[in-house]
Amino acid sequence: MRGALGSVRARATIGASVVVALALVLAGAVVLGVLGDNLREQTTLQADVRAREVAARLAAGARLELDDDPPVQVVDEDGRVRAVSEDLTRITGTGHAGVRAVAPPERPAPTPTARPTPGRTPERDDDPDERDGQDERDAPEEGEGEGRADADEDADPEDDAAREAADEAAEDAAEEAAEAIERGESPHQVLPGQGEIHDGATHHEGFATVDGERREYRFAAVRVTTPLDESLTVYAGAPLATERDAVGTVRRAMLIGLPALLAVVAAVTWLVTRRALRPVEGIRREMAAITASADLSRRVPEPQARDEVARLAVTTNETLAALEGSVERQRRFVADASHELRSPIASLRTQLEVGVAHPELLDPEGAVADVVRLQHLAADLLLLARLDVGERPVRGRVALAELVRAQVARRVGDRVVVRADELADIDVSGSRGQLARVLGNLLDNAQRHAERAVEVSVRRERDARGAWAVLAVADDGAGVPEAERERIFERFVRLDDARSRDDGGAGLGLAIARDVVARHGGTLTVREAPAGGACFEVRLPGAAPAGAPGARGAGAEG
Repeated sequence: MRGALGSVRARATIGASVVVALALVLAGAVVLGVLGDNLREQTTLQADVRAREVAARLAAGARLELDDDPPVQVVDEDGRVRAVSEDLTRITGTGHAGVRAVAPPERPAPTPTARPTPGRTPERDDDPDERDGQDERDAPEEGEGEGRADADEDADPEDDAAREAADEAAEDAAEEAAEAIERGESPHQVLPGQGEIHDGATHHEGFATVDGERREYRFAAVRVTTPLDESLTVYAGAPLATERDAVGTVRRAMLIGLPALLAVVAAVTWLVTRRALRPVEGIRREMAAITASADLSRRVPEPQARDEVARLAVTTNETLAALEGSVERQRRFVADASHELRSPIASLRTQLEVGVAHPELLDPEGAVADVVRLQHLAADLLLLARLDVGERPVRGRVALAELVRAQVARRVGDRVVVRADELADIDVSGSRGQLARVLGNLLDNAQRHAERAVEVSVRRERDARGAWAVLAVADDGAGVPEAERERIFERFVRLDDARSRDDGGAGLGLAIARDVVARHGGTLTVREAPAGGACFEVRLPGAAPAGAPGARGAGAEG
């Protein structure tokens, strides 16, 4: 398992697949939740509309016609089932399990009012016998009056008109209730001269068996008052099968599509990362070949695209170039150091051999000079080695003006006069010994090339980063050509190749000076002097005032 995950492509593919899977699962859960809520609201709306349609007909006193779907149950305030839909055999969730309608309680019948017979003149109530006889003649036979009354009722146009008006009012009330429900309102309707539909509806979920088929429904309960002042509750259901089926279908589609989509994402991620990392693999192979061959002149391939991998290749080649240059300089340094050490050692050996064979010919002063020169060269090489490994200078406050005066005092009586013209009182933070070595190397170089005099100055400068101490050493010699002003700071470099080593040294003084200054956070540059010679300038960050936490320019220790 560890080997399988060792590839960047594998980790990227797994990571992308996991992220996409989590995103899809989260999005799927949100979609299913929103879809379920919307379908549940639609089901609730259907149940509300159906319940209020039935309630509107009851409130209007219209004829109640209940089909078999959806299930409807009408219950009075005593819990008696007054009406149910056709083919309803079982119901739960409404709180009333009855599925058979119960007749309403008997109410006292209204007293009939006698109506005169049209086209007939009422007779005087004088003769009881005649009235009895007349009543006997007018009385209908058994069953005849009932049938005629029913016939008269069916044929009464006033009753038909009343029923039609009630039906129309119920239909209008049902439409108004449905529109109010769709607008999100809770209608409270009072039908003129009739019953009342109360606002607010409660909802329950349960099961109902209609025509032998058992389904789950969402029931809406609406209270209504009839024209006879009866309080009824209408329960109407809407099937939940549509909601369940839709959510289930979407869920199954997601479960089927998720693995396929993840497979596509994994394949695309694998191919894309493989293509993107192909240059990296080329860089790795080339670096391995360079390491095996130790040939630092080789370079890694750089992709055409200017992306992160291309920048990595460019940086790698720059690193190889810098490493190649460093190794080359190290080789030249070792070669030059060997050459420089060979000459004084050979000269010293020759003098000692001559002294052994011919003591009277021994030149002690020459031997001592060779030993001193060899000692100085060894000290320079040791200092460069310490600087190369990043040795940090010992920190302390160094007064540059005092350091200059001490160096100038040692050179009184030299062939070339050293003058200290302007010496500003400014301190720097660093190693007094190393800074004295820098000043000594610069003075030695200036006296070697000057014709009459060397001038030394210390001045203070200030910029946005703070105060700086500028140490300048100028001579009146031939100067340094502009093309050679950087090369002279390289190790074992002499611009005057014809002069002897006794006069010119080993060519390490300026290289040591620049490295020491860089370790102190400063810079060493050369420019043309006012007198026409060379002017070497050392810029060092000024030390913090006495009592401050430390000197500015922490980069000196790097």
